Amino acid sequence: MRAGRVTGAHPVDVDGDGAAVKQTSVDISALVHTRTHHPEAIAEAATRRVRRPLLNEDGKLMIVAADHPARGALGVGGDKLAMANRAELLERLCLALSRPGVDGVLATADILDDLLLLGVLDGKVVMGSMNRGGLQGASFELDDRFTGHRAEDIQRLGFDAGKLLLRIDYDDPGSLTTLESTARAIDDMAARRLPVFVEPFISRRTPEGKVRNDLSPEAVTRSIAIASGLGGSSAYTWLKVPVTDNPDDMAQVMETSTLPAVLLGGEVGDDQDGAYEKWRSALQLPTVRGLVVGRSLLYPADGDVAAAVDTAVGLL
Repeated sequence: MRAGRVTGAHPVDVDGDGAAVKQTSVDISALVHTRTHHPEAIAEAATRRVRRPLLNEDGKLMIVAADHPARGALGVGGDKLAMANRAELLERLCLALSRPGVDGVLATADILDDLLLLGVLDGKVVMGSMNRGGLQGASFELDDRFTGHRAEDIQRLGFDAGKLLLRIDYDDPGSLTTLESTARAIDDMAARRLPVFVEPFISRRTPEGKVRNDLSPEAVTRSIAIASGLGGSSAYTWLKVPVTDNPDDMAQVMETSTLPAVLLGGEVGDDQDGAYEKWRSALQLPTVRGLVVGRSLLYPADGDVAAAVDTAVGLL
């Protein structure tokens, strides 16, 4: 299935693999017209947005992530520019947000502004992405500056939480600056009683200079311990953690902290079923409260966004 085009939130039938699939169509011209002539409409839409608690009665979270483009990470599988078509990305997001059990979205300001104008964020958890300065492939990739939402922006727009990425390279002295700025961002969010989801990794550069995250149980354990202790209060800190290389080790890994956590999806390639099984097992652990998944749901190998999202929701 190839995504159709989105107008507001008007559903259309898109033919995929011989079956009609409910999809939405986005009118980019209308979005650009509003942005050009009525930029104040974004703030007005944020003010009108119907809010909800972070957690519903089931205590679980299912969040769709779309903050990758702002870091220059546009690739999915073999397509290096899969996420570069903004209309298609918005269509996939609108479809994902329309599925039962999807609680909300994580994205940067440009995408959230579009979704506000499309009117699809009522009753959804909205998470602002805070640091996107560590551009994929750059010499300064590990210098993750806070170039996205600030705590004051999240509060002003009435959003529900923030998310930040914390990659630590023991061989890079700049990681100390990243740790300090992360701690201050946690403080700023706690002062406003806003949840912040910290996504920690122990990272390193390969001999070719590429950044690689260490997903061994020891490295994930260490990253959780470091992230949990940042800032003057952990009252509003959540963790966003990967499933380790060996999912059987996740129970011991998650014993490292009492902070509530969600699992991140990452790119799973063609083994979608294997990824679902890893998530299913880890979701049984007491501190794990849900999933934050992006490309593997928005751009599944078989193209069926609705089915991928519904399967992930079913794991909860």
